[in-house]
Amino acid sequence: MELLGQIGYALPLGMGAVGSALGIGAAGRAAAGAWAKEAREGKRLNFLYIVLTSMPLSQTIYGFIIMLALLKDRVYQPQFNSTYGGTILSIAIAVGLGQLSSAWIQGVIGASGIRAMSEGEGKPFVFCIIAMGIVETVGLFSAFFMFLMMPS
Repeated sequence: MELLGQIGYALPLGMGAVGSALGIGAAGRAAAGAWAKEAREGKRLNFLYIVLTSMPLSQTIYGFIIMLALLKDRVYQPQFNSTYGGTILSIAIAVGLGQLSSAWIQGVIGASGIRAMSEGEGKPFVFCIIAMGIVETVGLFSAFFMFLMMPS
């Protein structure tokens, strides 16, 4: 059981980072395509694509904060880990999946937003930010609810 708890401490950070990488990759590919199109047409390259590309990064930060919160005073308490190891692992998996999926979907929305901005001369930017912010809320909720589930 103790090993399960110890594995659980790192999962939110790892899963958040994987989600961030997937999301940034999805949006980054769309940004590169849009920049290529703008360059071909002799237009100025749109910097706002960077904003949409970078938004999934926040779930890595949330994962790091969650990891620190899980580790706080508990990693050195073998009794806590052996008693609540399975609980820590299950909470970590749930929170990690929340971080991974919200970052990934944020990137997918960002990619669609970049394509829409490329074809709509940047007009859909605010709506893209709002849509991505709604998905960001999933990551925030999964982080916040983790604190409510943690054993004392």
